[in-house]
Amino acid sequence: MGWLSSIWGTDKNGDPLGKLDPKLREFLEKESPVKYTASQPSPPTPVPTSPPAPDTQKTAAEPAPAKPAVPSESLYQDGRYAHLWSTYKPLSQIESENATDSDRLQSVLDAFKARKAAIGRASMENCALEQEEWVNCMKNGSWEDQLQMCKYQVRRFERCYTMQSRFLRALGYASVQGRPVEIDDDIQMHSDSLYQRMLAHEAAVEKAKQEGAPIPQFELKIPQVKAVKPSEEQERSWKEALDKLPETERAAEEAALRADLAVNIDAAQDIKKFREEKEKEREQRRAEGKATWGDNMSAWWFGGSK
Repeated sequence: MGWLSSIWGTDKNGDPLGKLDPKLREFLEKESPVKYTASQPSPPTPVPTSPPAPDTQKTAAEPAPAKPAVPSESLYQDGRYAHLWSTYKPLSQIESENATDSDRLQSVLDAFKARKAAIGRASMENCALEQEEWVNCMKNGSWEDQLQMCKYQVRRFERCYTMQSRFLRALGYASVQGRPVEIDDDIQMHSDSLYQRMLAHEAAVEKAKQEGAPIPQFELKIPQVKAVKPSEEQERSWKEALDKLPETERAAEEAALRADLAVNIDAAQDIKKFREEKEKEREQRRAEGKATWGDNMSAWWFGGSK
């Protein structure tokens, strides 16, 4: 009745084929597609023991693994793909390494021209309302304004553009290469704020004249970007130009002229420094007996043949 014990689960052996004839069992194991494996007794359950306390001193002493350095251009600052960035060089560095002498001189001149163009664009942006008023007058203005070619609207736009340009130049807009864009944006907004304050002061002066009240004073304070001292000839030409302007515009124009002079001085110093470096390199090549044809021509041209 061994089969009863296998049904009710009382068989201690736990192997239903254990009591079969050995030959029959061998035949079943050989011919059956499903192989049967007698269950093994389960190992005893280990008694849980508390893990050993970690060595806090050792853990604290071990430094955290350093993450591979990746440049700021990488989207994954956690160190992923660091091997791909190991030979990366910024475009500015590649251009500076491969730039010729004429390229470096041209970059100084291009920066000077780019500042002038940037000031023009910023002035147009700050005078967008005046420009729109002029355009609307030309399209849908009254017959009297169109007959006069909207001269009042044109004057308002031209004055806005001129004053915005002066304020931007005086505040040092686009005067430093590689500076964050946010700084120039703040300068542009400050320039527009100064212009609006100037218009409000002019309106207050007109109102005071009509009412016979004391004329309010307006002091325009523009921080000087860089202290420069013009030559006597420059001061004389500046004074002649400033005397032709209204009194309310002279301070802004003088500050703009001084800022332009500072930018010109910086550009001249960059060119002078570059030429001094090239002259040192030529002198070193001549001392080593490796002077090139260009070195000899340069020495002859500048009268420095040695």
